[in-house]
Order: sequence, then structure tokens, then C-alpha cells
Amino acid sequence: MILMMPQVEEVLPAIYRIEVPLAGSPLKSINSYLIKGKERNLIIDTGMDTDECRQALGQALRLLNVDLQKTDFFITHFHADHLGLVFQLASEKSSVFLNGPDLAALKSAIFWKKAIGFVPRHGFPESEARYALKIHPASSFKLKDLEKFKVPSEGDTITVGNYCLQCLETPGHSHGNMCLYEPQEKILFSGDHILGDITPNIALNIDWSYNPLKKYISSLEKIYNIDVNLVLPGHRSIISNCRQRITELINHHRQRNEEILAVLKKSPANAYEIASKISWDMPGTWDHFPVIQKWFAVSEVLSHLKDLEVKGLVLCEALGDNFIFRRK
Repeated sequence: MILMMPQVEEVLPAIYRIEVPLAGSPLKSINSYLIKGKERNLIIDTGMDTDECRQALGQALRLLNVDLQKTDFFITHFHADHLGLVFQLASEKSSVFLNGPDLAALKSAIFWKKAIGFVPRHGFPESEARYALKIHPASSFKLKDLEKFKVPSEGDTITVGNYCLQCLETPGHSHGNMCLYEPQEKILFSGDHILGDITPNIALNIDWSYNPLKKYISSLEKIYNIDVNLVLPGHRSIISNCRQRITELINHHRQRNEEILAVLKKSPANAYEIASKISWDMPGTWDHFPVIQKWFAVSEVLSHLKDLEVKGLVLCEALGDNFIFRRK
């Protein structure tokens, strides 16, 4: 493996963005943030538990002269590209913060069983679904000491150096997704809640009673009402116009709903069929999509179908053990 000098950028005094590569992922990299303080440091999100991530982040932390014995960790949500390395880095003296709903999901041993029983009923070929879960980034994720996590709540604060960070609950991308807001500098560490160059995946893949898209839009509107000068996202470029980006994200999901309704206007279809007929920011046709990208796409279509059902615009009908959707 050829190691490259990690990309490190000081975005504000004592706040550093470290670009950690994600090999083989369309995301390309994750932004890990370091806030240096005199007594304690804070790392926000870590990258995956892979050699490439470990070497890149470790090299950056050495470059910045970070003492991990004096470093705490805040994980915005439980996805493997954000949480994976935390137990490789955290010392016995480290506090590790993760929201309650995501911690509960990590402790649950039935997620994959629920997913494999749910998504194939919406048209996803079961053999492909099993393969998608086998290669899913979280499938090989090994957790060590879940009791080490501290669970922050809405409005809790974490002080690091001259910065006082407020915890904001922003469910949608995950059940408990949490951002950090610094009111003096008006900075938002958004994790995957707000991304600039891509749209966050809003997925439904285990529980039809849950409406993640509604939660996500509400969380976007919550942030819209906060004065934010700079968004430091979990992937890609920093965002300087928070409200404009929020408006773009909300419009994207409205357009996606309209696109799905247009498919259903022609004929009833299951979620897999719908996903194959709408537009995605991926090269090639649906048949050439990697199976894991099909999994993410169908899960996102299901979140839209749930939202459309709640709004009274589509009907979900059982056909034996499977489901089909039609316009109301």
C-alpha cells in the first residue's frame, strides 16, 4: 500500500479537518474533525476500522501532535465510516459520546435478520439482498466495549478549548443522528445530516411503521432556524451557505417524491422496480449498479414510499408475502 500525506486543513483556530480515505466507496473519504484544547482534545467521527483509515488518521494525528490520552470522541451517528475506528483510538481516559437511539441499535443483535426479512418482500432478490448485507460496510463491524459510550441529550454541551459545543438531535439519516453547534462562531458539525456535494441516504429497511424522511425534513427545518455561518460536514466540501443547502436538500426530496409518483402513474410497482426506473447520481444503468448501491437505492425509495403513504398519495398492498405500491 502506498501511503500519501493525509489532507489536513485548519478551518478555524484549533479546528482541523482531516480527510480520511474510504477505499472502494463512492463517498471517497470521510471528514474527521479535531478540536485541540489545552487540557483535552475532541475528535468528531473517525473513519472505518480499516488499515487505510487507521494509517491516514494516525498519520494526521501524529502530524498535529495529538496525545490520545488527552482526547475524547464524539460520534455523530453509528454508521461504520463514522464510528469504526473509535475503539482503536480511544484510551482508558477517553470519553466517547454517541446518541441513545444509535447506541440501542448497536446493542441490538437482530438488525440484519430484520433487514433480510423486510427488503426482499419489496422486490429485492433475496440472494442479492444476502450478498449486499454480507458486503455491507457494517457487516464486519466489530464492537468492543459498548458500555464505554456516554449518551448525550439535546442541549448538552461539550467544552473544548475556547469552543462550547451544543448537542442537537437531528434524526433522519439515522434514528438518533446528532450534530454539534458552536453558537459563538456559528459552526455546525453536521455529520451526514447536511452534505454539500451529495445527498445523505435516508433509508427505510427494517420497520414500516417508521417514517425517516419526515424525521429528516423536520431536522433540516430545525437547523434552518439556527444561525449557521459554516457547516463542517461528514463528507466532501465545507458548506458556507447552510440555508441554501437545506433548501436544495428539501427540494431534492420533493422532486424524488414526484418522480416516484410519475412511475406509479403508469402502473403499480414494488420498491425494487421503482428504484430501477428513477434517476440516480451513479454511472451506468440500473443493471450495472453494484449490488450494495442497489440496496441503498431501494432502502431510500422505501423511505419515500412510506412518506407518500402517510401523505395519502400511495397505497401499500400485500400480494401474498410481498408488497406492491399504487397511486391513490
